[in-house]
Amino acid sequence: MSRPARFHVAIAVVLAALLTMAWVGRVHSPSRLQQIRERGTLVVATRIGPATYYDSSEGPRGFEYGLVKGFAKRLGVKLEIRPVDSMQQLATLLDAGAVDLVAAGIGPTPRRLERFTFATPYMTVQPEVVYRRGTPEPDNLGDLAGHSVEVIAGSGLEQRLSARRSQYPDLKWHALTGQTSEELLYRVWSGRTEYAVTDSNKVLLNQHFYPELQTGFHLGDPRKLAWMLRPGDNGLLEAANRYIASAKNEGTVDALVEQYYGHLGKFDYVGTRRFMRDVADLLPTYRPVFERAAKADDMDWRLLAAVGYQESHWDPHAESPTGVRGVMMLTQDAAQDVGVDNRLDAKESIRGGADYLSRIRSRLPDDVSEPVRTWFALAAYNVGFGHLEDARVITQMQGGDPDSWAAVKKRLPLLSQKKWYSKVDHGYARGWEPVRYVENIRKYYQLLIRVTEPSLLKVAPGPKKPSTPESPRDWGLNDQSESAL
Repeated sequence: MSRPARFHVAIAVVLAALLTMAWVGRVHSPSRLQQIRERGTLVVATRIGPATYYDSSEGPRGFEYGLVKGFAKRLGVKLEIRPVDSMQQLATLLDAGAVDLVAAGIGPTPRRLERFTFATPYMTVQPEVVYRRGTPEPDNLGDLAGHSVEVIAGSGLEQRLSARRSQYPDLKWHALTGQTSEELLYRVWSGRTEYAVTDSNKVLLNQHFYPELQTGFHLGDPRKLAWMLRPGDNGLLEAANRYIASAKNEGTVDALVEQYYGHLGKFDYVGTRRFMRDVADLLPTYRPVFERAAKADDMDWRLLAAVGYQESHWDPHAESPTGVRGVMMLTQDAAQDVGVDNRLDAKESIRGGADYLSRIRSRLPDDVSEPVRTWFALAAYNVGFGHLEDARVITQMQGGDPDSWAAVKKRLPLLSQKKWYSKVDHGYARGWEPVRYVENIRKYYQLLIRVTEPSLLKVAPGPKKPSTPESPRDWGLNDQSESAL
């Protein structure tokens, strides 16, 4: 064999060996799903904010956190959250394989689909044009021409505006870089811009905090939110899709929607404005009392304060036509049970209300977990423990889950219908009242959390008067919106 022939044979052998090694490497290289199971941890990148993930005084919270925590549990591994500040950072971490997936309240766009893949959507949101009360209400994009309009730079929502440029040549907008969705909404609320484009869930979470915000028209079709993964991680993608499907079928997604959005129904502008004024003017007087009473009964003082506000607007001399009195509006029987002699004494009333609520909560079955346990206790505080149990019985009669607040609150109004209250032990009740009661308290509670936990999202402390915020950063509102990707 000639030297050139021997050379070519050697090259062929080397190439064959390299190809064989590459094939063997692919065969034996563990998939992303295998890596997750071997290390026992699912690593997830997200953005900090009320719609995604935040670390509260009661531990990690957020819709995305709750959903991805369930996925980690399904895989039999621990969850590790890596919060970042921008969409670029999310994409960089995922691209480098430093995280397993991104769960950050985002959805597929043409640009993202060039680099990544998405699991089955779990939620749909509606892009909306937002303005402040008193600003002319827009009906379409043509009405925005000549006005100040803002959107997050590089987001899917800016892409929607760009797609309409030929149809509305006079429409112009300012694209904000390095801003959050809460900061965008604040700019509208404070009058720094007239209109903005953001998603409906962001408006829902913030409208009770910025009560003058209004929604105009929808900007195109709804957007679907989904987890983002690297292409090629097919095993992980299939596992995520199976989990999302089961989470929908088993009610996990509905339960999370109820937990984070269920109390944010019809917006009460006047009531919210009054609440924010009272937080500034009245709460400083009673906060130490709420704190002491709540600590004695192992509950969050802000929850107790929210109950007191719903009951009396923190008025120690409040009295109803039925004879309940004081900050916590205790009946005479309830006051006697908890050792309250003077219901008009704010300290006694608050201490007694905390004790009474704690006793109700302790009577619930052990398998009713938080936060449902608290919502049940609040409903019973309002309508009576027996009527709450009747609603749970009716829920079971109808094939619902008696340990689910979402299921039971649908049946509470049935207590006013003879067809149903005649079948249970405690008879008629105005069952729609505890539903509104609990939802109002949840709104007040969430507002108090965001006012009193400036460190919630790792930002500077807020101002002393919650009724006049200087910026959303002062209030711990820092839900990162989509950016350049």
